[in-house]
Formats: sequence, C-alpha cells, structure tokens
Amino acid sequence: MTKKTVRIANGQGFWGDSILGPVRLMREGPLDYLTLDYLAEVTLSIMQKLRERDPSKGFAVDFVRMIDRVAADLVKKDVKVIANAGGVNPHACKDALLEVLARHGLNDMKIAVVEGDDILDRLDELMAEGEEFRNMDTGEPLSNVRDRVTSANVYLGAFPIAEALGEGARIVLTGRGTDPGLVLGPLIHEFGWGVKDEALLAAGTVAGHIVECGAQCSGGNYTDWRKIPNLAMVGYPIIEANEDGTFHVTKHEGTGGLVTRDTVRHQLVYEMGDPDRYLTPDCIANFASVRLHDEGNDRVRVDGIEGSAATDTYKVSLSYHDGWKATGQLTISGPDALEKARLCADIVWKRLAYDGFEYGPDERMEEYVGSGVCHAGIDGGETTDPPEVVLRMGVKGPDRKKVDRFGSELVPLVTSGPPGVTGFAAGRPKATEIIGFWPALVKKERIPTRVHVFS
Repeated sequence: MTKKTVRIANGQGFWGDSILGPVRLMREGPLDYLTLDYLAEVTLSIMQKLRERDPSKGFAVDFVRMIDRVAADLVKKDVKVIANAGGVNPHACKDALLEVLARHGLNDMKIAVVEGDDILDRLDELMAEGEEFRNMDTGEPLSNVRDRVTSANVYLGAFPIAEALGEGARIVLTGRGTDPGLVLGPLIHEFGWGVKDEALLAAGTVAGHIVECGAQCSGGNYTDWRKIPNLAMVGYPIIEANEDGTFHVTKHEGTGGLVTRDTVRHQLVYEMGDPDRYLTPDCIANFASVRLHDEGNDRVRVDGIEGSAATDTYKVSLSYHDGWKATGQLTISGPDALEKARLCADIVWKRLAYDGFEYGPDERMEEYVGSGVCHAGIDGGETTDPPEVVLRMGVKGPDRKKVDRFGSELVPLVTSGPPGVTGFAAGRPKATEIIGFWPALVKKERIPTRVHVFS
C-alpha cells in the first residue's frame, strides 16, 4: 500500500510578507494545505487598537486580498487554508472572506473560526480566580500594569484547527496560536494523531517551526547568500509529511532559492531557548533529537524527533502602554561627515536643555548609521571617515509633551547646524505610543476553546 503523504506549504512568515509567496505557491505546483503566519507579539496590540477605532477592523486585511486572488485555484486544486489572520477580530475577517467568496460564486465554501485565545475581557475574572499572570522575565504580577493592558491573547494549540478541518472547513481562521500549530493542525487531522502521540506531535511541531518564517528556510536571510540562485523568485517552503512523523522539506520545482541541510538548520535554531525542551501547548519537542539528511535536488529529510507530554499551562502574550517615543533621522554628507553628525546630536541635546527639556541616558538614543553601528565592537566593523552618515536620534519616556518637544529640534539643523545636512523631507518626528510586551502563563483548564463553522 502506498504511504500517504501530505503537502503543507507556508506562504507568509509575518504580516507584511510578500503576497507573491502564497500566490506563487498556488500557481507553481501541487499542495494539500496552505498556511499563513501573520502574528507577532506586537501585532496583536496594533490590531486591538485598529478594532477600537473601527469594529470592522483588527485582522490581517492582506489575507482577504490574497484569498481574492487565489479563490478559483483553491477550488481547482482542492487546497485548504489555515491562517492566524483573524488577529483580535476573526469574525470580521470571516465576514470579509464570505463577501469575497460570494463574488467568486463560492457560497458553499466553509470557513471555521477558532475562538478562545482573546482573554482581554476576562483578565479581571481570571485574576480574581488566582491567576497572577506573572511576567516570565521579571516575576512581576500583572497587577502592576493592569490598568495599562491593551491586549491579552493565549497561544492556543493545534487540536482546535484539526477539529475545524474535521467539520469540513476549507479555510480555518484563528487568532493567537503557536506558529508551528498551523502545520501541526492539518497533520493531526490527516493522520489521526492524539494527545498521547507525543513524538508525532513533536515531529509536526518541528516541521511547523522550520517553515513558520516562510522563505527563511529556503534561501532567505541566509549567511551564504551568494550561493542562493534567483532569490527574486525564491520558492516558499513545503513540508511533505508522513504518518510516522518523518517528513521532507522542499519547494516547488523550478523556483528560486535553495533547500539544503544548511538552509534548514539555519531556521531550525531560530528563536530557540532550550533545544531539549521546546514548549508548546501540544507537546514538548526535543530539537536536539532532530536529524537532517540532505538528499539533493532541494530535498531535506527530517526524522528521529523525540517528544514528551505538554505542560498544564498556556503561554499568554499581553501588551501594555509603556510610555511614548519619538525618533527621527537626517543624512549628513561631505567631508568629516561623522564628526559633523556628532556635532549635530550635541546641538540638539544642548538646545533642548536650554529650553528646560533634559533626557537621561536611558531616555535618549543616538546612532550613526554608516559608521559601523550595526556591528559595533567587531573588528573591522567601524569606520571613522565615511562619505555620509545617517544620524538617528530618539527619546522615550512617560511624558508625551516632553517626548514631542524633542521632534522640533531635528529639522532646524539644516540651516543652523554644520554644512551637508539633508534628508529632512519626512518632517518633524511625533510622539508615538510604546507597546510593552508581557509574557505570562495561565492554567489550561481556565481557557475553553470553541470552533464555529460558517458558509
């Protein structure tokens, strides 16, 4: 009997990734599932603010545009889609999708919404029940910043996605969940893996982690970038998974980029804490057990993965208002550019101090882009005589007025500073809100999940 293989591709590594990733994946070869990963920690807070201003917003609108472009191909190729594009308003995203599908005559295509991750409205209730949401980095209780919290989302696991697919959904929308769960969910559905299949769940988790950043495992952001052919048309990654937990990482034939043991392991160690204990809501994956085999022709086999039972908690991503910031930049050109740029910064700070606005070392920032700031401290990384320098300055703090005052002293350098100052077309920098990140844990038993299917 032929062993069943499931093809799962990831076409977006973040909100803002190229729309050509998923579009080309649909055009250039066979797929069973297309996943799209839009959410980062700060993204949810941004979406929350968008929803506060407009109840119809708060999701990844790029996703709706993408579905509009590939709707016919989804049906023709029988591809299912899983995306965390729902953000903090998955039902609004679902409504927008239904409108798009109706225009294409696809009124019977089922869309599932996974609920339960957004606990902003439940925070006080949960805290009253004993959940302290202590910051995982500092140990502080959430009560210290409770009045400034702007979003609170639980990292849900992959089983609700599998449930949605089991109910016939062709598109599954989630809010916050784990990035690897977008790939693991279809594997649970296809192969019938259960909560006690820890090694298999770990294998699916590793597969999802490898492709979660899109082309970052198929040639993008790669150290030996000169070896990557046709990076303009880089092939986004595909997992070809088997029921026994083994899988291949590959891409569509004829596309740019490269899939090798090295490109895969570059991504494998991305955002890695303890490789022996990669914690997810579904399992604990042992990344140190992963074995990579380069089979050539853009195919890497992955096997040997070990796993153990998941913990009894979910991770929670909370954000809160943490003050204000303003940043701006000017280009300083001509002879002695770096020296002139340093003088410009000194002028700004002195003029502000004269007017009663002083900023401590932790409240102000100055950088000289072009002089080696990105690799400061590395031998050969700094230069003292660049032909031009971009001066970047900024301030932060709790006082919005004080932060705003900084912005009005940068542009005057054009006529009241040293010669060669340009690049001021963006105007005065304005104070913008600082979003603080607060990672915490919550007991799983307190977080119910729900799946609703619509068409």
